[in-house]
Amino acid sequence: MAQIDIEHAKKEFDKYLQDFDLENPKILLKKVHTYGVIKAADYICTREELGAGDRDLALLIALLHDIGRFEQLRAYNSYDDDRFDHARFGVKLLFEQGKIRDFISCADYDEVIRQSIACHSMYRLPEIQDPRILLHCKIIRDADKLDNFRVKSVDSLEAHFDLLGEIIQKEGISENVLQAVRDHRCVRREERKTHLDMWVSYMAFIFDLNFSSSFRFIQEHDYINRCIDRMDYSEKNTKESMEEVRRICLDYVQEYAER
Repeated sequence: MAQIDIEHAKKEFDKYLQDFDLENPKILLKKVHTYGVIKAADYICTREELGAGDRDLALLIALLHDIGRFEQLRAYNSYDDDRFDHARFGVKLLFEQGKIRDFISCADYDEVIRQSIACHSMYRLPEIQDPRILLHCKIIRDADKLDNFRVKSVDSLEAHFDLLGEIIQKEGISENVLQAVRDHRCVRREERKTHLDMWVSYMAFIFDLNFSSSFRFIQEHDYINRCIDRMDYSEKNTKESMEEVRRICLDYVQEYAER
């Protein structure tokens, strides 16, 4: 198979972004996120001792995984996939409109890239028989979640929610969302009723991680504590619920980091 020129692909990606308003904080956030996902994917590949070919492929997938987000933000200035499925549009842009050839000249890896991008934001992976496609679907899903923890720990709450953090921290957490955390599963979009439900659902990303290195990455950056401590939860019940979420998540990360 042909080698992947990741530096060429990055130059083409930056050229693609020239058509968008990078002064829009949401678009800038997604550009920074893309490069954060590349770093996380590199971390996973290094710690899991994958070969150079799979590492380069994982970095290319990371570079392209959210390419559909930029058109979504230009059209709606929103991350709401109910209005615009960014993964599906990314696949269409790359493979139906032929944009993929800007980033890699050969078609050797097209099916791995296509399925990895198509599946990266699904609630859970479908059954995938091809071991290499399955591997790269798992890598991009983990890397995407790992950088989402960074985003949630440092970027403005207003950029995430279009609402002041002071308002969000006065909300409550729905019992069904708490139960999902207790059951060690991700929260479905339709289960979330409040902005704090959404916040807790980000913590629950850990229940869909695939590699022990991903859990070590969470530990090294102390992301559970950093994200939970971003807000001063006003309601006593909410504070208690968030401490329960913290305890469950930290224990789970510790257990799987050691496997």
